[in-house]
Amino acid sequence: MGDATIALLGAGVMGSTLLAALVRSGHDPAHLLVSDKSADRARQVAAPFGARATSVHEAVAVANVVLLAVKPQDMATLMEEIREEIQPGTLVISIAAGISTTFLERRLPEGTAVVRVMPNTAALVDQGMSAMSPGRECTPAQIEQARVLLSNVGRVIVIEELHQDAVTAVSGSGPAYIFYVVEAMIEAGVLLGLPRDTSTELVVQTLYGAATMMRETDQHPTVLREQVSSPGGTTVAALRALEDHKVRAAFLTAIEAAARRSHELSPPA
Repeated sequence: MGDATIALLGAGVMGSTLLAALVRSGHDPAHLLVSDKSADRARQVAAPFGARATSVHEAVAVANVVLLAVKPQDMATLMEEIREEIQPGTLVISIAAGISTTFLERRLPEGTAVVRVMPNTAALVDQGMSAMSPGRECTPAQIEQARVLLSNVGRVIVIEELHQDAVTAVSGSGPAYIFYVVEAMIEAGVLLGLPRDTSTELVVQTLYGAATMMRETDQHPTVLREQVSSPGGTTVAALRALEDHKVRAAFLTAIEAAARRSHELSPPA
């Protein structure tokens, strides 16, 4: 990002996470401006990093990059506030769920470059998964600029915007599915007589190890699962029970429901 001046509009969890990541990556805090509808919240988030809390108008007027981190229902109002302040050549990056690039382009000055991003909460520990979709006015250099910014909190892929509802369902909501399974496994350990802290440590490390195996071995999950599943053994008995209860089908149905809901929540462009 070089010495680009970045206006961060919205100082919630994801906004503050990106601010912290930018500072850790070496971005000059003097070029980071934070604005929020709560001025106190903006100051609270900006101060520990040496960034400057300011009004939305002042932040946008001097920014090379405007990062939109407000709630989706607040986006239309924010567009009205900043439309006249956006400077030519400014890159606008939105991490608001369900807000299309067309929605933003129609409410910003003609020719404004817009990128839509779906991150997830693992960005809090710099292990996020972000999928970005550039708008019609983005240059290759601006797409790369957005990718570099987002890479500060994890991995980044570029996809066609028509896939964003699926991304929301798979990786945007994905951490919640994993936490749900982890909760169930911990409870199972407790049910079988393990102390809760012991069960928690066993499950969390097992999850971490399994994820690391998938990333580092580059083997298909089916292959890795079969390596654990000895004929007639304990794992096969457990997997048979999961199949009997249609757990795989339940996950497919759940993720389809999330994608459908993502589409329903998207406002008209």
